[in-house]
Amino acid sequence: MRSVLLAGGHGGDPWYALVLGLAAVGGAILLGGGLAAFLRRGTRSYLLVALALGTLLARTALAVGAAWGAVDANTHHFGEHVLDVAMAGLVIAAVVYARRTGGVGS
Repeated sequence: MRSVLLAGGHGGDPWYALVLGLAAVGGAILLGGGLAAFLRRGTRSYLLVALALGTLLARTALAVGAAWGAVDANTHHFGEHVLDVAMAGLVIAAVVYARRTGGVGS
Protein backbone atom coordinates (compact mmCIF):
# COMPACT_ATOMS: atom_id res chain seq x y z
CA MET A 1 0.00 0.00 0.00
CA ARG A 2 1.12 3.52 -0.74
CA SER A 3 1.92 5.82 2.18
CA VAL A 4 -0.75 8.37 3.06
CA LEU A 5 0.16 11.66 4.70
CA LEU A 6 -1.50 11.68 8.11
CA ALA A 7 -1.10 13.94 11.11
CA GLY A 8 -1.68 12.99 14.74
CA GLY A 9 1.26 10.60 15.05
CA HIS A 10 0.09 8.14 12.42
CA GLY A 11 2.98 9.06 10.14
CA GLY A 12 1.60 7.83 6.85
CA ASP A 13 0.31 4.50 8.17
CA PRO A 14 -1.73 3.05 5.29
CA TRP A 15 -3.57 0.66 7.63
CA TYR A 16 -4.94 3.58 9.62
CA ALA A 17 -6.19 5.20 6.42
CA LEU A 18 -7.76 1.89 5.36
CA VAL A 19 -9.55 1.48 8.69
CA LEU A 20 -10.86 5.06 8.49
CA GLY A 21 -12.09 4.41 4.97
CA LEU A 22 -13.87 1.22 6.00
CA ALA A 23 -15.37 2.98 9.01
CA ALA A 24 -16.66 5.77 6.76
CA VAL A 25 -18.26 3.30 4.34
CA GLY A 26 -19.75 1.26 7.20
CA GLY A 27 -21.04 4.36 8.97
CA ALA A 28 -22.61 5.67 5.77
CA ILE A 29 -24.31 2.33 5.10
CA LEU A 30 -25.67 2.16 8.65
CA LEU A 31 -26.89 5.75 8.53
CA GLY A 32 -28.51 5.11 5.15
CA GLY A 33 -30.27 2.03 6.52
CA GLY A 34 -31.45 3.96 9.55
CA LEU A 35 -32.77 6.81 7.43
CA ALA A 36 -34.49 4.35 5.08
CA ALA A 37 -36.19 2.69 8.06
CA PHE A 38 -37.26 6.09 9.36
CA LEU A 39 -38.66 7.11 5.98
CA ARG A 40 -40.57 3.83 5.78
CA ARG A 41 -41.98 3.92 9.33
CA GLY A 42 -41.92 7.64 10.01
CA THR A 43 -41.89 7.35 13.80
CA ARG A 44 -39.87 9.32 16.31
CA SER A 45 -38.19 6.11 17.56
CA TYR A 46 -36.84 5.36 14.11
CA LEU A 47 -35.64 8.94 13.76
CA LEU A 48 -33.78 8.72 17.08
CA VAL A 49 -32.14 5.44 16.05
CA ALA A 50 -31.12 6.95 12.68
CA LEU A 51 -29.58 9.92 14.49
CA ALA A 52 -27.74 7.54 16.84
CA LEU A 53 -26.32 5.71 13.80
CA GLY A 54 -25.33 9.08 12.40
CA THR A 55 -23.01 9.59 15.35
CA LEU A 56 -20.91 6.67 14.06
CA LEU A 57 -20.31 8.54 10.82
CA ALA A 58 -19.64 11.74 12.75
CA ARG A 59 -16.99 9.95 14.84
CA THR A 60 -15.29 8.81 11.66
CA ALA A 61 -15.39 12.33 10.24
CA LEU A 62 -13.79 13.57 13.45
CA ALA A 63 -11.05 10.93 13.17
CA VAL A 64 -10.40 11.87 9.54
CA GLY A 65 -10.15 15.51 10.57
CA ALA A 66 -7.63 14.58 13.24
CA ALA A 67 -5.66 12.40 10.83
CA TRP A 68 -5.42 15.25 8.31
CA GLY A 69 -4.44 17.72 11.02
CA ALA A 70 -7.62 19.78 10.79
CA VAL A 71 -8.72 18.79 14.31
CA ASP A 72 -6.31 18.85 17.25
CA ALA A 73 -5.94 15.86 19.58
CA ASN A 74 -7.83 17.41 22.49
CA THR A 75 -10.81 18.36 20.34
CA HIS A 76 -10.78 14.91 18.75
CA HIS A 77 -10.74 13.16 22.13
CA PHE A 78 -13.44 15.39 23.63
CA GLY A 79 -15.57 15.13 20.49
CA GLU A 80 -15.49 11.34 20.59
CA HIS A 81 -16.77 11.36 24.16
CA VAL A 82 -19.52 13.83 23.30
CA LEU A 83 -20.61 11.65 20.39
CA ASP A 84 -20.58 8.54 22.62
CA VAL A 85 -22.88 10.29 25.09
CA ALA A 86 -25.11 11.50 22.26
CA MET A 87 -25.37 7.99 20.81
CA ALA A 88 -26.26 6.44 24.14
CA GLY A 89 -28.79 9.17 24.87
CA LEU A 90 -30.44 8.81 21.47
CA VAL A 91 -30.74 5.02 21.80
CA ILE A 92 -32.17 5.34 25.32
CA ALA A 93 -34.60 8.01 24.12
CA ALA A 94 -35.72 5.77 21.23
CA VAL A 95 -36.40 2.87 23.61
CA VAL A 96 -38.23 5.04 26.15
CA TYR A 97 -40.33 6.67 23.43
CA ALA A 98 -41.19 3.30 21.88
CA ARG A 99 -42.20 1.88 25.27
CA ARG A 100 -44.40 4.89 26.05
CA THR A 101 -46.17 4.76 22.72
CA GLY A 102 -46.75 1.01 22.73
CA GLY A 103 -44.02 -0.32 20.46
CA VAL A 104 -41.38 0.49 17.88
CA GLY A 105 -43.92 0.73 15.08
CA SER A 106 -46.02 3.28 16.97
